[in-house]
Amino acid sequence: MRVISSQDERDLAAMCRSVLAADLEPDGKWKALASAGVLGLVVDGSLNDIGVFCVEAGRALCPRGVQSTLYAALAVDWLGVGSAWLPRLTSGEARGTYVLFNPRDASDVTPRLNVRRDGDAWRVNGSADYVADADRADVIVASTDAGIVAVDATANGVEVEPLPIMGGFGVFTVRLNDVLVNEPTPVDADALRRTVNAMVALDCLDLVGVGDAVIDRTVAYTTMREQFGRPIASFQAAQHVVADMHIALSAARLAALSATFWIGRGSTATRETAIARMRAADVKKITLDAHQLHGGMGYVVDTGLHLFSERARVLSTLGGGADVAAKWLDGKSTWAGAR
Repeated sequence: MRVISSQDERDLAAMCRSVLAADLEPDGKWKALASAGVLGLVVDGSLNDIGVFCVEAGRALCPRGVQSTLYAALAVDWLGVGSAWLPRLTSGEARGTYVLFNPRDASDVTPRLNVRRDGDAWRVNGSADYVADADRADVIVASTDAGIVAVDATANGVEVEPLPIMGGFGVFTVRLNDVLVNEPTPVDADALRRTVNAMVALDCLDLVGVGDAVIDRTVAYTTMREQFGRPIASFQAAQHVVADMHIALSAARLAALSATFWIGRGSTATRETAIARMRAADVKKITLDAHQLHGGMGYVVDTGLHLFSERARVLSTLGGGADVAAKWLDGKSTWAGAR
């Protein structure tokens, strides 16, 4: 099912899958991924390479803290803010997260933090909800009314409060009270839009990985499970459902790859990102169809199938679902922006 265009990408996918399959505690997996150079893909690879990892991360239900750090490093690199953090983020020495868009609508990049000058210093105030992995972050890349800042998450005045959410996702309310930061970096609106679109497109590839894993599990189960003396997979009704799952996943994959392709080549690609988001939302239905073909057994925690459906639901909701993404379609077309 995977569409990988080069031997280098196939090798990268195999390496990521091997590391993610290792029986390691989360911190051990973090160190293994850092040692393998995954966190360094921001500077040593391409957006397509990061996308290859995101597919494998979705397949393996990799803790999202890895992607939060990758996205923070991407923002530091692309937006030219807090460059001293980049070597630490890409080596795994530090962890990061970001506050760059409305968690209910990723097209809304209106700053939710305020910055004021205090003599020779700058101080940030405000709060943001649904900030991923803020409890372990060393730096928060955030937009303010005066530009982008890199907030030291261990500084005085930073408060982090957990928010309840399904799927084991760690999201938090972050409050900043007169937190000292370096002078904000002014950022072009298109550069910020492109960075946010990249994060959304990469999350679509995570959803593709979720769909990959769920279809593999479903095919294996329906081939093994028998009803009326025959494998479930031999019944036409089950075959039709699995075929629809494959079709939906193929569309989601191609749309996400299109978005990352154009974003990686300098385009804002809002239209392509919107289409990718709308298609990736279908992975939720793929997981529900998988539960049905498991005879409802997938709803119990013993199988682990529920973990994939919860990840699909959360990732296709944060930043806006398909209905929200449909409103992005009047954005600038890639074909106009890339030439």
